[in-house]
Amino acid sequence: MTTAGGSGRKVRRFSTCLMLVMILITLPVVGLISVLDYRQVEQGLIADEDLLREQTEKSVIQEISLVDAGLNLFDDTLDQRMEEGFIPVLAEYERAGRDPAVMDLSHVREELGGEMNIYIINASGIIEYTTYPPDLGLDFAEIPYFYRRITELRLGDTFSADRILTEPASGELRKYAYMPSPDHRYLFELGLDCTATGADRCDPQYQTLKEDLMRLNPALEGIRIYDGFGRVINVTDSEDPYDPAVINPIAREVFEAKQGRTLTDAAAGTITRYIFVDLSDPGYASDVSQIVELTYNTTPLDTQLAEMWFGHTILAVFASLIACCIAFPASRRITRPVREIVDDVNRIAAGDLDHQIRISTGTEFTRLEEGIGTMVDSLKEYIRRLRESEETAREYSVHLEDLVRERTAELEEASQMANLYLDIMVHDINNANTIAIGYTQLLVDALEGEQQEMARKMLSRLEQSSETIGGVATLRRARESRTALAQMDLDRVIQAQTANFPAVLIHYEGHPAAVLADDLLSEVFANLLGNAEKFGGPDVEITIRVEEHGEEVEVSVEDTGPGIPDTMKATLFSRFGKGECRLAGAGAGLGLYICRMLIERYGGKIWVDDRVLGEPGRGAAIRFTLRKAGTDH
Repeated sequence: MTTAGGSGRKVRRFSTCLMLVMILITLPVVGLISVLDYRQVEQGLIADEDLLREQTEKSVIQEISLVDAGLNLFDDTLDQRMEEGFIPVLAEYERAGRDPAVMDLSHVREELGGEMNIYIINASGIIEYTTYPPDLGLDFAEIPYFYRRITELRLGDTFSADRILTEPASGELRKYAYMPSPDHRYLFELGLDCTATGADRCDPQYQTLKEDLMRLNPALEGIRIYDGFGRVINVTDSEDPYDPAVINPIAREVFEAKQGRTLTDAAAGTITRYIFVDLSDPGYASDVSQIVELTYNTTPLDTQLAEMWFGHTILAVFASLIACCIAFPASRRITRPVREIVDDVNRIAAGDLDHQIRISTGTEFTRLEEGIGTMVDSLKEYIRRLRESEETAREYSVHLEDLVRERTAELEEASQMANLYLDIMVHDINNANTIAIGYTQLLVDALEGEQQEMARKMLSRLEQSSETIGGVATLRRARESRTALAQMDLDRVIQAQTANFPAVLIHYEGHPAAVLADDLLSEVFANLLGNAEKFGGPDVEITIRVEEHGEEVEVSVEDTGPGIPDTMKATLFSRFGKGECRLAGAGAGLGLYICRMLIERYGGKIWVDDRVLGEPGRGAAIRFTLRKAGTDH
């Protein structure tokens, strides 16, 4: 509605202008919120889909790698059998005048128990004769790396075993081995059916894997696994027939490039991922790496996104209509001058909360004034409650401080009691162990035969118990000590500790050096020398080396004992890391843990090496570093 102004110009009503402004502001905001919300949900759905695909691919790789690891355990056990299988093959070759065409391969296969197929590969890398028709004419020259390898075997003079492979045509497990002909014109190959050898326990059940992955990822539409030739392997009864001679060029290219590939077919609504699973081993002729083809159906995701977009559009339209409906009545309520209300609000804002809002004419502003009055009342009530809350919080704070002090005192008292009990236990157990060790030693000296051996074992257990208590006491001293690091004479500490082991031949190759440490440094050498003496054997020799490297000093304690297996080196310095390791130390694994804790406290590091690099059985070397005195880090 419009009215005429003094100049004759039509002026729109204020409520109409206000309504139009509200609509013009609301509509873009509603549209922007809808678009942003859709984008956020879309990105979330796509991210979830990508994550699910990633988890699916990781599961495939892990399953295939585990199966391959299981099959690998059977390889070595079959090598001798495969090598003996070439005896009748070579004999038949000589009987046939070294002419493969005259050889009776079927008869030789029967001599081998019918479990091995025979292959004769010519110099061109082609299977020229075989008892297994599906592989007749297979050209290995198409796989350059494998052709080079079998050529080396043909020109050589030794037997060579290969990995257990999955035969594409049947999905059965086979192990292959190679032997060159005496005249090096051919390479003989035997393929053992592993079903009867027990290896079928590790036979990959890819159909089960497929069903599990499809339950995990509903978008997964199909799974195929290819060998290095690009042929499908492990075809199951539940899958469609597939010609094993058909080569998938994409899988072949992925195998040669050793890198996965993604193909998208927007028309079909699919994404196909080719994943390269690296199972290669340089010690074998064949590369058993596999290519997994995963086909994902993108139609459900696209449909879900389309439905979500339609829903957001409808929601935005309804929100716009609601905004328009709200804008009209709201604009009619704000049409009167607001000067009086502004004055009243300013006085209230200045602190006069008891000031009454003056009632103006007009229903809209009457309601607004009543709302402001209500707001002021609420504000006054809020201030009152805030003051009460402040008082309550102040009282609670005081009470909380008292409670914290009380709990802290209780914790300190509990800590003191625990330390007291620990002191009593260490003291009493040490006394009991000392007396028991003395009496047991007397028994060892007095008894003979089996009784003396039992007494000696008892003495060993008591000494181990004493060492455990000593380790606990040392660990406690190390943890509770707050002594600052000071300059220590490393040479003097080593000399003092080597004197405690007169029964062991110790070579000390060092020189005076000042390092940052404390009195517990001697415990490091006591533990390391004790371990070397205890586990190195009766004729063990120990060498201590001290070398300076810049601002650090490196110390090595080497022994000629049985050494440390590589599998145990990672956990050697962990707490209670004794296990089967020959250097776990006294105290059920506390000795080397204490060494690591002290060395790290001194700012150094400790590790284990072979005394002779690459030969673990020739002794172990524990090395650690210490900071020189006068260096700052």
